[in-house]
Amino acid sequence: MSFKTKINAVRRKITRSLTKNIGTTKLGQNPDSKIELKNVLICRPNHRLGNLLLITPLVQEINHAFPDCKIDIFIKGGLGPIVFKNYPSVENFIVLPKKPFKELLKYIKVWFKIKQKKYDLVINIDGGSSSGRMSTQLANADFKFFGELNLEIVANHPDYKHMAKYPIFEFRHYLNQLGFSNQQKEIPTIDIKLSEQEIQDAKKILNQIVPNDKKTIAIFTFATAAKCYCKEWWDVFYEKLVHNFPEYNIVEVLPVENVSQINFKAPSFYSKDVREIAAFIANTEVFIGADSGIMHLACASQIPVVGLFSVTVPEKYEPYGNNNIAIDTNVTDLETMIEIIKKRLN
Repeated sequence: MSFKTKINAVRRKITRSLTKNIGTTKLGQNPDSKIELKNVLICRPNHRLGNLLLITPLVQEINHAFPDCKIDIFIKGGLGPIVFKNYPSVENFIVLPKKPFKELLKYIKVWFKIKQKKYDLVINIDGGSSSGRMSTQLANADFKFFGELNLEIVANHPDYKHMAKYPIFEFRHYLNQLGFSNQQKEIPTIDIKLSEQEIQDAKKILNQIVPNDKKTIAIFTFATAAKCYCKEWWDVFYEKLVHNFPEYNIVEVLPVENVSQINFKAPSFYSKDVREIAAFIANTEVFIGADSGIMHLACASQIPVVGLFSVTVPEKYEPYGNNNIAIDTNVTDLETMIEIIKKRLN
């Protein structure tokens, strides 16, 4: 562990201990079933692609319940406008710099910006986020959710642990408290809302990489830290894919680091454009990869995803909907995995 990593771990531990008791969910005085949400703030001060994509189901849920509602999102880094490009209800981004100590004045100004607007509702996505809880406390709003566990939600929803689902369960519970009817429909899927033009442009790229009439399986062999499977594992798995799916192209989607755990044996696609990557994956039949931002991006492209989990908790980050599945590779052998993939291709 590097010195910088150790310092960040200590910093997070201290800030969590200082903020863990900040705020409790606030439903306001004298709830009225005729309430109309016009301005909502979502707090997710994180820069990671996957964490931003996991907000998209909540935005869809709010759009469905209140079509005219405008949404601001408190985040870190510059990916917000890219992820939510085709969400017209998302009006503003309040953005923390990725390196606050190098941009301290800008960092402080952002916190003041949160106070400038009156919101009807503030939702903190991650109850364990110190910055999320502080921003929710600081925001000027009638109703606030800090993301703490609600025992009624825990009892009624076995999948409450999922980062994309719990805020929706909380939002629906809130509406029910205000007299709105129970929402029993399915949870919205993660969706980056690709345009037809984006998909068609990416199809041309795919056709250049594999100029044939075969359908394509997309693989992503990279992930961060312990989530990344070793080259030996991927070599064996890749050979099994080639053997079992000769009628398909197998194309590797490369990470921004431009590395390959199969040493570039397969045709590959490389891009730094998040939406272009999603559109490329949307032109394939199934995506296979470890838990990562690109796995969530594949989910957002609306094709079947086979997510590989070995160290992170599937219940919290697993792909869902669209015939998606999470596989615990600690207890699932490669032959079983091949059969699972076959079912996604039928």
